[in-house]
Amino acid sequence: MTKRVIYPGTFDPVTHGHSNIIARAANMFDEVIVGVAVSPSKKTLFSLEERVAMLQETVSHLTNVQVIGFSGLLVDFAKQQKATILIRGLRTTMDFEYEFSLTSMYKKLMPELESVFLTPSEEFGFLSSTIVREVAIHHGEIDQFVHPSVAKAIYKKVK
Repeated sequence: MTKRVIYPGTFDPVTHGHSNIIARAANMFDEVIVGVAVSPSKKTLFSLEERVAMLQETVSHLTNVQVIGFSGLLVDFAKQQKATILIRGLRTTMDFEYEFSLTSMYKKLMPELESVFLTPSEEFGFLSSTIVREVAIHHGEIDQFVHPSVAKAIYKKVK
């Protein structure tokens, strides 16, 4: 039986922390679908199409990873993709509390959906898309936090 998992997020932008979790999930499971959420409640720096393209370039070396944009409920996307495992990244206890409440809701909406929590490697534990955007907006150096093509796109966007 093929183990297909979904790693959902806004990925605005994708960071080395995200890439680390994607690569580790790709080693653990047969297929990883990175679900890039429209997320209308968040004001994103990049469009859905731009975020999907950046992710595709960032994970192009991983043959069992697919990047797909989606809108609507995550559980509906999971059903559409025939995935019963959800990958979520945890950096802090605040992340855990938030993800724990989401997991409880997902279980009510789709009882067969299991959540697997991964912490990023130690060097990426502090890293978030918000921090990367803030550093870039204030003309700081972000190259060490994101794929080179992502850094280029961010610098162009905040110029």
